[in-house]
Amino acid sequence: MTDIAVRVEGLGKQYFIGGQQARYETLRDTLVNALTGPIRRARKLLRGQATGAAELDETIWALRDISFEVKQGEVVGIIGRNGAGKSTLLKVLSRITEPTEGYVELYGRVGSLLEVGTGFHNELTGRENVYLNGSILGMSRSEIDRKFDEIVAFSEVETFIDTPVKHYSSGMQVRLAFAVAAHLEPEILVIDEVLSVGDIAFQRKCLGKMNDVASEGRTVLFVSHNMATVENLCERGIVLEKGQMVFSGTQIQAIAQYLAAINRRDEALRDRTDRVGSGEIIITDITFRDRSGQALEVVKSGQDVDVLFHYEIRDPDFQPEGVHVSLEVRNQMDVPVFLQSTRFAGRQLQAIPREGTFVCHIDRLPLPETGYRIGYSLRKQKRYIDRLPDALDFTVVKGDFFGSGRVPPATMGIALVDADWSVEPVRVAQV
Repeated sequence: MTDIAVRVEGLGKQYFIGGQQARYETLRDTLVNALTGPIRRARKLLRGQATGAAELDETIWALRDISFEVKQGEVVGIIGRNGAGKSTLLKVLSRITEPTEGYVELYGRVGSLLEVGTGFHNELTGRENVYLNGSILGMSRSEIDRKFDEIVAFSEVETFIDTPVKHYSSGMQVRLAFAVAAHLEPEILVIDEVLSVGDIAFQRKCLGKMNDVASEGRTVLFVSHNMATVENLCERGIVLEKGQMVFSGTQIQAIAQYLAAINRRDEALRDRTDRVGSGEIIITDITFRDRSGQALEVVKSGQDVDVLFHYEIRDPDFQPEGVHVSLEVRNQMDVPVFLQSTRFAGRQLQAIPREGTFVCHIDRLPLPETGYRIGYSLRKQKRYIDRLPDALDFTVVKGDFFGSGRVPPATMGIALVDADWSVEPVRVAQV
């Protein structure tokens, strides 16, 4: 028996957009077109040209040449910019729309959470809408009966369950709609950006519910712009760009690929114009090397790393002595991880040449496997000379930080801390 839950091969979806603006016609024009139109269409068919929808101005491929497999029990995040084709892909997988080319194989019952609240009727009560919405989502009446109390308890709207939903706040409607959708029991669950509903406490509750779904061994395909949720919920990631799949791998690698594409700039660091400061000195490039002097494209957790800030002094009259350099590291969700500075290290940089490199030596890089962003600042006294908060994206790969062969994932914390463990007996006081 196959362990594949979803197989997609050469999938493409084409839409027709635009169309010629029709001009106002006289009665004579209308009669002539009515008589000659069939003849023109027949000639086009004989020449192998399509008629009808294909005569519109333009076509667009929302998806093109998408191929991947998802195993049973896998949780896969599908990420990409707006318009990348994520929602279209989920609609094809949910059989809402037919593909233009290629095919999809689904092994198991599919449940879709593509738009929370679809199927709610304002004039019906919350109770009636639970049954209506559950039916639309593919649940049988017996399933809804069995899960009704659990759904209502999860939604936290028990007091108003027999009140028409037109009297609900938008937050209450969202809670009830998600509660119904979250209690589906399909083998394959397709989710489109629905974990951002409600307040923070309810979002955590939703995330916990989806973690439960994943832990039960069901296959989940999940679209979201919240990279923290993708990182915590998923184990694999697929990146779409302009309707094509540009990456498939671990969720950490996929997020790094996606964020790198978003932040990718064509200009070199030395040419960046979004920097802040007076500009007497500028950082022209940032690179990494190991302690043997070899350049590094990626760095490992626990590796001794040198971060090199290549600079040049642009003002020949500037006195660089007393300049302080700071290194800022943030994770993919823009959360500060650490800040290092010549001030913190107690170093006063002297005899700074007109062109050279500031080097930050980091012993046993305390970062788990994921993507990060480097920012920097050059200051003299309290004045910025050069500052760029998002100068460079870089990736940390798994390394043996603890020397035990084990390392926690980035989802368990934003830094690695070395420690030792021991056992001490209870000391009994002498009488």
